[in-house]
Amino acid sequence: MNSETIQVAVVGAGAFGKNHARVYHQLAGKGDRVKLAAIVDSDVAKADAIAREYGARAFGSLEQMIQTRGEIQAASVAVPTAAHLQVARTLIQAGIDVLIEKPLAASLAEADELINLARQYGRIAQAGHLERFNPAVRATLPLVTQPMFFEVHRLSVFTPRSLDVDVVLDLMIHDLDIVLSFVNSQVKEIRAVGLPILSRKVDIANVRMEFENGCVANFTASRVSTERVRKLRFFQPQQYISIDYGRQDVIAFTVGEDEAGTPSVNPQIKMIKPPVTSQEPLEAELKSFLSAVRSRNNPEVTLEAGRNALKAALQIAAAIREHADKANLPIRPPMSAPKVNCKDL
Repeated sequence: MNSETIQVAVVGAGAFGKNHARVYHQLAGKGDRVKLAAIVDSDVAKADAIAREYGARAFGSLEQMIQTRGEIQAASVAVPTAAHLQVARTLIQAGIDVLIEKPLAASLAEADELINLARQYGRIAQAGHLERFNPAVRATLPLVTQPMFFEVHRLSVFTPRSLDVDVVLDLMIHDLDIVLSFVNSQVKEIRAVGLPILSRKVDIANVRMEFENGCVANFTASRVSTERVRKLRFFQPQQYISIDYGRQDVIAFTVGEDEAGTPSVNPQIKMIKPPVTSQEPLEAELKSFLSAVRSRNNPEVTLEAGRNALKAALQIAAAIREHADKANLPIRPPMSAPKVNCKDL
């Protein structure tokens, strides 16, 4: 497969799916050995519009696509979260490698089934945690030593998309994944508060998370803000690091030591800006996925990592409900996930 052109499909013709289709098409235009072959959605008109724009073929169901385009080797799953398991199961059983948008699944049981399916059928399966591929995050990785305190803010203006999940699964999960990958320790305690503002689910949330190794992380996520903020800041011994996801920028402040190697009475604070090569994170993510498909090596973001982020998000949702009960806040119970037939996708 290393020398072959990989035929890919995008399942889901919403905003996320269209972006995946666009980037696959752009990668092909840049000389990558990939071809966007199919767009699948029960709304055939939407699928057809994207397919015509990017030179692919539209299908109204997975079965139709699999029967007609048997050469499909990989696919992006960009359908609502409630349908991730059904769609990915059908693709994996058909011998197709998958990239599954975040959150990985609607429950830990479904996430476990996805992990087992990928192992059983020998498929490459990647969790779609986009910020892992943000150039600022990648530039920060060599600087990470022993993070002990995080302050994270992800604020967005309200849009009518992704209202099938709350703000924790919609936005905060990006930062949960990053912090979990930096800290590499089990979660010990979670305290959280959240409120629905403009939707039926929690739109703004604040979380304090403590890890077994003593690290503490504070998260704030809102999809009803008047401004857009995507920043992660953390402290580790003798160093403070600030990441601006949107600007793809990293700044590190390091406290100097004296000649004996101990902190100085009058420390010199050095500021460095690691070099960051600007790139669209989705392009980097899809290139990484295609590389894993070709090499048959584990993807950079495994399904297990996606499960870890999902587990933390669900624990936060439970903590928010517990707080709401104590404070008599108007948190509505989660709406039942709709039953989805794969024939409709």
